[in-house]
Amino acid sequence: MRLPAIFLVCAAALLAGCAGYHLGPVNGAVAREKSIEVLPFNNQTLQPRLGDAVTQALRERLQVDATYRLATQGGGDVVVTGVITRYHRQGLSYLNKDATTTQNYRVDIVAHVVARERATGKTLLDKNVTAYTLVNVGTDLASSERQASPLLAEDLARNIAELLTNGAW
Repeated sequence: MRLPAIFLVCAAALLAGCAGYHLGPVNGAVAREKSIEVLPFNNQTLQPRLGDAVTQALRERLQVDATYRLATQGGGDVVVTGVITRYHRQGLSYLNKDATTTQNYRVDIVAHVVARERATGKTLLDKNVTAYTLVNVGTDLASSERQASPLLAEDLARNIAELLTNGAW
């Protein structure tokens, strides 16, 4: 008699945990109903090839999300543009033997992102979006930053895609 009661309690707990799950886009749109075009990001920082990495990462993120169709030949319903305005490196930890030599950095990036409807020109998103990653300086800071660049671009792309797909405008 006790076993069926425990089973019912467990089943109720499992069903209650799934009650908030929503299949498909959460912004009320039909999946892949609209197309989105991502124009290359303009890089105004001194960090090379950052604009290309962010553009590619955002396109890949939007394809995986599947809320929008990615317009690869132009003419998307929504056009996304961006300018990378800030790249900042901040020391987090230092070597034990040398208090002036940084061992780990936190690298922040800021991009101003604008999304507009092509047909009406209505601005859907006009916001500064930030991202960061941690960089462990091995023997060479430049190569460590170069290796961390894709992670930084992916974090920024995830933050931008979340704003676009959740309809936070």
